[in-house]
Amino acid sequence: MKTILKWPGSKAGVMTELAAHLPAGDRLVEPFAGSCAVMMNTDYPEYLVADINPDLINLYQKVKEHARPFIVLAASLFNQNTSEESYYRLRDEFNNSASMPLLERAAHFLYLNRHGYRGICRYNRLGGFNVPYGNYAKPYFPLAEIEAFAVKAQRATFICAGYQETLTMIKGGDVVYCDPPYHGTFADYHTAGFDDDDQCSLVCYLLGIADRNPVVLSNSDTLFTRSILRAFDITRINTARSIGVAAGEKKRAAEIIAVRKPAEPVFIGDEMARKNYSVLQERRP
Repeated sequence: MKTILKWPGSKAGVMTELAAHLPAGDRLVEPFAGSCAVMMNTDYPEYLVADINPDLINLYQKVKEHARPFIVLAASLFNQNTSEESYYRLRDEFNNSASMPLLERAAHFLYLNRHGYRGICRYNRLGGFNVPYGNYAKPYFPLAEIEAFAVKAQRATFICAGYQETLTMIKGGDVVYCDPPYHGTFADYHTAGFDDDDQCSLVCYLLGIADRNPVVLSNSDTLFTRSILRAFDITRINTARSIGVAAGEKKRAAEIIAVRKPAEPVFIGDEMARKNYSVLQERRP
C-alpha cells in the first residue's frame, strides 16, 4: 500500500522482505515514523508511532482526527498553487507563520512534500524547511492514500518524541521496529541530525529491550552497522535508491534487516528433566 508522503528510504518497496522478519504481537512500536509504510502494510491490533519531527506527527494526527477538512484544504493548495513561485511563497508561509492553525500547517506540509525535490524532508539548523522546488509536471494528490490512512490510524497513537522517550513506553506484547536515518547516507533529517554516537546509543537501547520484546531494525549495510549490530541476526537485502541519482536512472544499494528476539526461557523443571534424560541415556547398555 502506498503512503501519503513521498519519502526517501520508504519501506513500501521492501515490505515483502521486511514483513518476513516482523513477528506477531499486540502492538507495533515505531520510534522513527517516516512515511508510515510499515504501519500501512502490516496488521497489528495497535500501533505506537513516534518521530522527533512535529510537522510529520501533526500531519498524521490531523488526518486521523479531521480527514475530510484536511482533504479539502490540501486539495485547494494543490489546485491553486502550481508554479515554482507558488511553492516558495507557501514555503515561506510555512516557515514564518508561527500562528498558522495546525490543520493548515499539515496541509502545507503535504503540499511541500509532494512539490519539493524528491520528497526530501530537510530543515536548517534554525528549523526552517529548506527543500528546493521539485519541478514536477503534475504533482500527485494522494486522496486514496489519505482516506486509507485515516481508517488505519484509528488503531494508532502518534507522539512527537525522540527514540529514547519512545522506547521507555515499551510494554509486554510489543514488537519494536526501528528505521533510523541510515549510516553513511542522508542523516540531517531534522535540526539535531543523527550521527555515529546516535547509532550506537540506539543499538544499546534496543539490546536492553530485546531481553523482553522482539526488536527489528533496518540500516545501511556497512562495516560500522554490522559491528554495532553484531549481537543481532542480520539479513542483507537490496533496495532502490533515489536521492543522488539522476532522473530516470536506477540505483540499488545494500541494506540490512537486523533482528533480535528474547531468548526462550529455561525453567528449572525443564532443565532437571533434560539432565535426568541425559543420565538415563548414559546408563543404557
